[in-house]
Amino acid sequence: MLRWNTLEEVPSGYGPSVVTLGNFDGVHRGHRALLSTVTDEAQARGVRAVAVTFDPPPLAVLHPERAKVQIAGLEHRLELMAGTDLDAVLVLEFTRELAAMTPEEFVHDVFVEALGATAVVLGTDSRFGVHNSGDINTMRELGQNYRFDVVEMAVVGQATSGLRNWSSTHLRQLLAAGEVDEAADILARPHRVSGEVVHGHHRGREFGFPTANLGPDMTGLIPADGVYAGWLERLDLPRGDPERRLPSAISVGTNPTFDDVPVRLLEAHVLDRTDLDLYHEQVGVDFVARLRGNVRFESVEELLTQIGRDVDASRSILLG
Repeated sequence: MLRWNTLEEVPSGYGPSVVTLGNFDGVHRGHRALLSTVTDEAQARGVRAVAVTFDPPPLAVLHPERAKVQIAGLEHRLELMAGTDLDAVLVLEFTRELAAMTPEEFVHDVFVEALGATAVVLGTDSRFGVHNSGDINTMRELGQNYRFDVVEMAVVGQATSGLRNWSSTHLRQLLAAGEVDEAADILARPHRVSGEVVHGHHRGREFGFPTANLGPDMTGLIPADGVYAGWLERLDLPRGDPERRLPSAISVGTNPTFDDVPVRLLEAHVLDRTDLDLYHEQVGVDFVARLRGNVRFESVEELLTQIGRDVDASRSILLG
């Protein structure tokens, strides 16, 4: 999959193509259904399949006070999108200048001139152009003017989720409640937070449970405080390396047993391993199941006993 970061990087004369537009935050099942429609349409027409997205997300520029942490960081989103049959993704820097473009200016410059769109796939509730003034009906009108077809995608849901739509909003609610197993059902994979392993208090190593602590620049929405079973993936190692993906017990929160942890931390203990040196490695932490909420223990001994139980529970869930 090709990646372009500006319109100027798109090769001259690129196209024809089927194009879609969105933030794709989380690249959940709803997004995948839309992208599948894009690639199916492109294959049926014998043209290319392209997605257009933004970085940073529009809300971070227009209303930073309302902006939210992305469910998945940009690089993780692009990695997931590369797992589809898309031919290319255009990542546009969202600026106030871009936000001021009318719907027609945006469609003409991006979809028509740069990407040679013969069809546009758009969700029912999609908005684009200055003040979000463009919608699916606007796109249909522009399609008539510029001779491209418009395929409308309705909100996608599933019976097992009570017909709740596969949406980023619903995902945020689940993660805020620590319901990472239900979130995984919508994502079609475990939820991930990525970042660089940094030095912490080294308290876990002293207690016999060394942890990989993610730094403050981690990407991805951190779920509710608590203890989880999951996987630590060492992103710098090649795929297929047996040391790349490791079963872990994960802690999120301020650790209420100790008073010197004023900020939320994300730390992962790799099961049955005390020999790893992960400092400065890029890792992804995948959340599989929530074991419990955070508890303040009266003694270190009580804490260590519970950590042992958490490790055993994680091993049972992850390794059977």
